Amino acid sequence: MGQITTRLTCAAAAAVMALAAHGINIKDDVAIHGSVQTSFLFPENDPAINADPVDKKILFNTYADFGLVSKYVDAGFRFEFMKWPLPGYEKDFAGWGVPNIYVKGKYKGLELTAGDFYEQFGSGFILRTYEERNLGIDNSIRGGRLKVNSVNGMRLTVLGGVQRRYWDWFKHSQIYGADVEFYMEDYFKSLRDHGAAWMIGGSYVLKHEDEKIKKISGTDFGIRLPKFVNALDVRSRFNKGRFSLLGEFAWKGQDPSFDNDYTYANGTAYMLSGSYSKTGLSALVQVKRSENMAFRSQREMDGSSAMINNMPAFAYQHTYALASLYPFATQAADGEWAFQGSFAYTFKRKTPLGGRYGTKINVNASYIRGLDHRAPAQLGPNGTIWGTDGTSTSFFGLGDNYYHDFNIQIEKKLTPSLQMSFLYMNQLYNQTAVEGHGGDVKSNIFVLEGKYKFNKRLTLRAELQYLTTRQDQKDWAYGLVELTVLPYLMFSVSDMWNCGDTGTHYYMAGVTGNYRANRLMLSYGRTREGYNCSGGVCRKVPAYHGFQVAYSYYF
Repeated sequence: MGQITTRLTCAAAAAVMALAAHGINIKDDVAIHGSVQTSFLFPENDPAINADPVDKKILFNTYADFGLVSKYVDAGFRFEFMKWPLPGYEKDFAGWGVPNIYVKGKYKGLELTAGDFYEQFGSGFILRTYEERNLGIDNSIRGGRLKVNSVNGMRLTVLGGVQRRYWDWFKHSQIYGADVEFYMEDYFKSLRDHGAAWMIGGSYVLKHEDEKIKKISGTDFGIRLPKFVNALDVRSRFNKGRFSLLGEFAWKGQDPSFDNDYTYANGTAYMLSGSYSKTGLSALVQVKRSENMAFRSQREMDGSSAMINNMPAFAYQHTYALASLYPFATQAADGEWAFQGSFAYTFKRKTPLGGRYGTKINVNASYIRGLDHRAPAQLGPNGTIWGTDGTSTSFFGLGDNYYHDFNIQIEKKLTPSLQMSFLYMNQLYNQTAVEGHGGDVKSNIFVLEGKYKFNKRLTLRAELQYLTTRQDQKDWAYGLVELTVLPYLMFSVSDMWNCGDTGTHYYMAGVTGNYRANRLMLSYGRTREGYNCSGGVCRKVPAYHGFQVAYSYYF
């Protein structure tokens, strides 16, 4: 990291000096921005919740971003300190340094970046690099990227580099890619005249990884792991008025890896999505079929690290505590059929169902099944499927039921000061498919939320939730009371109670303060063992108990 970091830092300084040398007033033409984010935990031993003993008195994650923006040159870096990280992160996550630094030049629709950057092609089927601090994910690319936005009706991106994994980069594996999108309304006047927009896009990604022989355990045989893996993506989106339709297909070449038991089958993904929206009404329907689409910089890694791509989740992302108790993680390697639909409608004021203030109803449904995997006709050495084409599937065949979620939410304003929300959710969660144990968890969840506004400054919000199931730890209850005093303070107390099996209470009390660009949160209590998920990617969080401090500042 040292040489490239030094070069990029010098380049950033040189850019600022060059602006000054050409008579540009840095104060007037250059904007400086950044942020500081830090989270502390002072852990306490708590055998009642099976919290792992911690030999450190304090654990914390800290990030500091600094950026410079000007007309022609941007530059920035990020400092991270996670020598004693918060619970649940992988061992290699611990460390500190400057893992992200970049210089970007901009001129007449051209943009050239050197250093660390994030990129996504299409829906992310073959390339998505991003940062998600709550999950401990940062799979940025260190290298170069060129974006061309100067050609009418076309957007082009070309990139290459190595991918980050915690405090190192995959020096024996490189990623190269290109993405282009054509906006046909810029070429055809008839589309513009009818208020329509039509995009056609395509992407290509090449992974180069050092070639090697993977020895099959217990035998004298080995399989050759390919030096190059190709991936393609084509897509088209059409918008007209209130209607939008997107279709996308991705293909990944032979890529034997830890995820697919070192087999040589190709990977595929298909997606079709349609939506309609107008004032007071919206609808969305999506379907996706994916198979063998786990794509890593280093094929022998596991977990969420080293992922080049990301398969989007087709499960509704809930914010209520018990509704998100069993979140679904996308099964990129084994594949899945996923269906999702949502419908929202607002009954107008002064109608039988709308009443005096109107009524909003949201209906969402997700249904996810595995593929009908069938064993190969011939096994490899030692009875494994290593070196074969893997299991076979029929395109429309369905396997195990992985997940379903049907929920309906009603929001109703009863008086000028009082607003109520009700949620009912029916869920099936295949714990074996996601976590490797436990079987199916079938649950019904009820949520009642009320918000009362005393005046412009003072608002009281409360939640009552109940989850009932005969599996896993059985029934749960949850209560929350939150008082907001604008514009500076918010107080909250909550308790998640396992009233079906263990009888354990997970209590929490906190206060949050905001002042200008500063935000400080203090809390004390217990956190249940579970999964923290975002976009279908999940991180297991162990149970812990203690005093927490979170601070952020933006400038």
